[in-house]
Amino acid sequence: MSLKYFPTLFLSLCFACSSPEKVKNDKEILADQLEHHLKTEVLDKWYPTSIDTVDGGFLSNFSYDFKPGEKQEKMIVTQARHVWTNSKASLKYPEIDHYKEGAKHGYQFLKGKMWDYEYGGFYWLVDKKGKQIGNPMKTAYGNAFGIFALAAYYEASKDESALAFAKESFLWLDKHAHDTINGGYYQHLAIDGTPIFRSDSIPSTSDLGYKDQNSSIHLLEAFTELYHVWPDPVVKARLEEMLLLIRDQIVTEKGNLTLFLYPDWKPVTFVDSTEAVILAHHNLDHVSFGHDVETGFLMIEASETLGWENDTTTHRIAKKMIDHALEKGWDESVGGFYDEGYYFKDGFRITHDTKNWWAQAEGMNALLLMAELYPDDPHDYYGKFEKLWNYTDTYLIDHENGDWYSGGLDKQPELKTVGKGNIWKGIYHHYRSLDHCIERLREISRHGE
Repeated sequence: MSLKYFPTLFLSLCFACSSPEKVKNDKEILADQLEHHLKTEVLDKWYPTSIDTVDGGFLSNFSYDFKPGEKQEKMIVTQARHVWTNSKASLKYPEIDHYKEGAKHGYQFLKGKMWDYEYGGFYWLVDKKGKQIGNPMKTAYGNAFGIFALAAYYEASKDESALAFAKESFLWLDKHAHDTINGGYYQHLAIDGTPIFRSDSIPSTSDLGYKDQNSSIHLLEAFTELYHVWPDPVVKARLEEMLLLIRDQIVTEKGNLTLFLYPDWKPVTFVDSTEAVILAHHNLDHVSFGHDVETGFLMIEASETLGWENDTTTHRIAKKMIDHALEKGWDESVGGFYDEGYYFKDGFRITHDTKNWWAQAEGMNALLLMAELYPDDPHDYYGKFEKLWNYTDTYLIDHENGDWYSGGLDKQPELKTVGKGNIWKGIYHHYRSLDHCIERLREISRHGE
C-alpha cells in the first residue's frame, strides 16, 4: 500500500474502533449498494409511473428515458409480473403506499379485463382499455403468470377474493391443459381451452403445438408461489410433477434445458441435420444459458417449498446446470452470460454472444445461491457473482435515466437509446434477483462467511 494512504487509513481504523456501531463488512456494503440501486434506479423509475390511472393495469412501453410510448398494448405476462412485483415490494417496503396501491390496481385489471368470463383463462393480449386483440389463443405460460401474480397478491393483501381467483385460475388451467397421460401441460390452447397439437400445416420453424421448457419452468414457479398460500393436495402433486419432469427429463445429461418437446417429452432436435437447417430452426433447438441458470434456482426453490429435506438430486442437477452455463456460456474477459450456443457435430459454439438483461439478472441470483451452498467450490461462485455485478453495473444499468438496458452495451451499444419497457421487458427479473441477492448477502454476512 502506498504511504500516502496511511494517515487516512489510520484515522478510519481509529474511528471504527471508537464508534459504537459495528463496522460493515464487504458483503453488507455490497448489499447496501444493491438495495440503493433497487430502490432509486429501478423501483422509483417504474412506480408509480407505469400505473395506468386512466384505463387500469400498467403501461408497458417506455422510451429509454422513461417517457410513455403512444402504443400501449397489455400482455398477461407483463401485467401479472407488475402485480407480483408490487406485491413483493409492498412486503419489503411496507412504508411505501404506492406498492400496495399498485398491487391492488393491477389485480383489479387482471380480474376485470384480462380474464375471459365466457370461456375462462387469461387472454394473452389486450389493448390499453382491456379489449382482447390479436390471436385469441391462450397459453399455459401466460396463465401460469396469472396464477403467480394472484398468489403473491393474496400473500401481500390477504384479500380472500384474490385467493379464490387464484384457485379458479389454477383449476381452469389444470382442467384444460394438464396432460393426464404423459404429465405436464400443453402450452397452446384454443380460446375455449382445448389443447392445440402439431399438424402438417404448421411450419417446421413454428413452436405451435409443442410442449416447452419455458412454460414448464414458469408453471413450476407459479405452483411454488401458489403452494405457499394454498397447500392443496392437487397443487402439491402438480408441483412435484413439474419439478421431476424438468429435473429428470427436460434437463439434458450435459446440463442444459431441452427447449421444445413432443407431448411424450421426446426432445425436438435438429442436431443430425445440416448446419443450414440447424440455424433455420435455432429458435427451437439451442442452449439458452439464461433459462438454465434461472431453472437451477427455481428447482431448488420448489424443492424447499415441498419440504424435500436432503434433496441431493435436485441440488446436484441445479449445480450441474449452473456449472455448464459457466463452462460454456460465460464471458471470461468482462463477465456475463452469453445468450445462446449449440452442440454442433464438430463441437460446441456460441451462436449469439449478446447478453440480454434478464439472463444476467438470473445469473446473479443463481451464482450467489451457489456461493452460499458451495462456498469452497473451484468454480468460485462468489467471485463470478462479483464479476457479474460489476458487468451489470458497467454495461447494463443506465445510471443517467434509470433501470437496465435490454442488453449489455459491450455487445450492443445501440441499446443505449432503445426503450426501457415493452410487453416483454419489465421489472420482474431484476427485481427478484436484486431482492434475493440483497437478502442472501446479508444472511451470509450474519453467519460470518
